[in-house]
Amino acid sequence: MKIIISVSHLNIIQYLAIMAERIAEYGNDMSTEKTDDIRQRPSKERTVDAMDRKILGALTQDATRSYADLAKEVGLSAPAVHERVKRLRATGVIKRTVAEIDGAAVGKGFMAFIHVEASGWGKTSDIAQLTEYPEVEEIHTVTGDSGVILKVRVESTVAMEGFLWRLYNSTGVHNTRTYVVLSTHLERGAQAEITPEFATGDHVK
Repeated sequence: MKIIISVSHLNIIQYLAIMAERIAEYGNDMSTEKTDDIRQRPSKERTVDAMDRKILGALTQDATRSYADLAKEVGLSAPAVHERVKRLRATGVIKRTVAEIDGAAVGKGFMAFIHVEASGWGKTSDIAQLTEYPEVEEIHTVTGDSGVILKVRVESTVAMEGFLWRLYNSTGVHNTRTYVVLSTHLERGAQAEITPEFATGDHVK
């Protein structure tokens, strides 16, 4: 990846400042290495490949890492990693970059999953308005006895009772079952890596 900067309209101080920013972003790897043919192929034609999964796996652990640091881990140049991350963002594979908050540290140490039996899989305005509560972290429509599953995190049992009271009074809600979380052993978002054996094991006829 070549970085070309015209200095005809910049003074030398501005030029050095730009170069310093580039070096900070890419590290010392300012090579002209080809970026895995990314630019030559339209983004819509590309699928997530093994290298993309490596980069995504590293980013899910720490999204603040520099391109130079990521490049060392996955074995590409920093500009190549930059191009891939830019494409992954543009195509929606990386939806957004957010901060992961410790619930207990912000006073929300009481978490529960609530199964809701509701008319029409809970597709009512009242259920939709639950997204306005910061305590509601996930809403899923599902198969089975429950039409909707909520993941809710509050500060206390009293707060949970208040939330359930409002939920009971929502249009279309017939019944709820609340499963209180005692301890959490794993909590994470979608991961890029896959386990091939799940799709190719002996269970597949």
